[in-house]
Amino acid sequence: MSSKTKYPYFDSLEILLENDFVFKPFKPLVPVKAGNIVPDFAFSKDFGRWHQFTNGADSHALIPFAKLKTKPVVIAFYSQHWGQLAIEQLLRLNELNNEVKAIGGNLVVISPQKESLLNKLAWEHNLSLTFYFDPKNEIAQHFRVYNEDSPVWTLFSGVDENVPLLATYVINPLKQVVYHHLDLDLVESFSTNDVLTSVYEAANYSNDRKSA
Repeated sequence: MSSKTKYPYFDSLEILLENDFVFKPFKPLVPVKAGNIVPDFAFSKDFGRWHQFTNGADSHALIPFAKLKTKPVVIAFYSQHWGQLAIEQLLRLNELNNEVKAIGGNLVVISPQKESLLNKLAWEHNLSLTFYFDPKNEIAQHFRVYNEDSPVWTLFSGVDENVPLLATYVINPLKQVVYHHLDLDLVESFSTNDVLTSVYEAANYSNDRKSA
């Protein structure tokens, strides 16, 4: 009596394995620091990416593109998803904005999105700041404070969006970083004195080069 198989024969090579998810390698953020040069860094002249406030109200003043190239710039990365820490950062930046301009610099807050509550926030806190919107995080990636493969929610609890780190830089006209602060412990913000000193020294260095 011959035996018959209950199930048809199959070759194991016929089995197709499908990944349940696409694996993305984790890439730790390695932000630029003082002494580094950011050669590809540049602001767009698209006015739709800029928003200025003066004493809480919309300002329609012209963007000083020439000064942004020839003077030191304080660059602060901001996102509403940092919650109260983000608001506190804006308040500190607002306090030193006029001093930065008085000693020959400019200050720009870079945000990945035009948040709907920004006008309300500016009005409530009487902000006099210039915002630049970086929807694709291009500038944030140049400064290496953002990477699609290193979402901040893996590093900090309470943040549910992949946004740039809370970071503050001073850049001289040669696109060299002369000051940096990375708020990695979410405890100590940037030093106002160090920011102003860096702007002052960078502005004087630029003036000395022009007069030489």
